[in-house]
Amino acid sequence: MKKSRRKFSASFKAKVAIEAIKEQQTIHELASKYEVQATQINTWKREFLSNAEAAFTTGKPSSKDESKEKELYSKIGELQIQVDFLKKVLGK
Repeated sequence: MKKSRRKFSASFKAKVAIEAIKEQQTIHELASKYEVQATQINTWKREFLSNAEAAFTTGKPSSKDESKEKELYSKIGELQIQVDFLKKVLGK
């Protein structure tokens, strides 16, 4: 019989990753404690450390996002003008 995949919540992953970072227990001890593979704990630890700077970033969108937004609003304006023109031409 096929075993279904277990899904872990983000809070559980963070808790395990923080314990792995503390290094008070070995990865293998944590793996047996939480019943997950040691490689999985290492992966969560690596992801946690690589995304740690997100906790200190502000909610402002980046300049790349702002330029994309301006470009999209410009396109919306062009399309609105075309729609209005076609309504006038075809309405007569």
